Amino acid sequence: MVVVIFVAVLAVLALVTQAGVFLSERAHPAQGRMVEVEGGALHIVDLGPRDAAGPPIVMLHGASSNLEVMRQPVGERLARKHRVILIDRPGHGWSTRARLEDSTPEIQARMIADALAKLGVKSAIFVVHSWAGALGTRIALDYPQAVAGLVMLAPVAYPWPGGIARYNRLIAAPVIGPLFAYTVTLPLGLLLAEPGARSVFLPQTMPDGFVRNTATPLLLRPREFIANARDLVTLKAAVAEQAPRYAEIKAPVTIITGEADKTVSTNIHSRPFAATAPNVKLIVLPGVGHMIQQAAPDLVMAEVESMIGGVTSATAAAAH
Repeated sequence: MVVVIFVAVLAVLALVTQAGVFLSERAHPAQGRMVEVEGGALHIVDLGPRDAAGPPIVMLHGASSNLEVMRQPVGERLARKHRVILIDRPGHGWSTRARLEDSTPEIQARMIADALAKLGVKSAIFVVHSWAGALGTRIALDYPQAVAGLVMLAPVAYPWPGGIARYNRLIAAPVIGPLFAYTVTLPLGLLLAEPGARSVFLPQTMPDGFVRNTATPLLLRPREFIANARDLVTLKAAVAEQAPRYAEIKAPVTIITGEADKTVSTNIHSRPFAATAPNVKLIVLPGVGHMIQQAAPDLVMAEVESMIGGVTSATAAAAH
């Protein structure tokens, strides 16, 4: 009888999850185009004038999010004068990935480089946040010709002491992970999404409506929740593998990070990177947490504009 009740509860939760997936996707439909690459299809929103001076800006989001986190507020404002390309990382938002194992910065860098080549983008300024710090550096290492400059916001770059939240390891595990993802995580996640997002903003206050306006409920869909867990479980080993190469990065880099960031430590990631790569400008903001683009959007825009100006001047000088 206990087994029957347990199975019945799981069946009800599975139905609730499928209904939640339907409603989330209906509330937050894809806004851009799908670009097919080896191993999946990337959802890309292409904003701003195509003929703008200077290189286009490619914006890549971190874990537990999607391209909307980079669109608001910085991406939309930059797009008034520049071409801005927003990408859902493989497996996130409306992007797909055929294999859950394709979770590392190395593989995602290849997929993104392929998609940009199909868009005719030869070189760009990359603006990357959090998890995507490791992705941006990997693109700069493996596809240096594609990276005119790199603006990193609260980036992950190195291995860190300890691990990650246990539920991510659970969700990433075979059999038991999908069982939880397709039954429990969406109903439970709807209750925890707001407080979870608030904690990432600390000590700043999360803007009203942030979870809804950034399509965060899409994260709770089983396939994306599992993909996100895989990204986090495999990240530490991935940055350990690529970190010894950071001195090879030739592109100019600007890092903007918060001294009060409890999600990604400035001392573990940003300061060592700034001391290793050859052409880095480090900006540490006192009293600022993890969501740099929300806490200091004007500064982020100014630094992106400055990098575009520097890259454009250097390109013009080289042409002469």
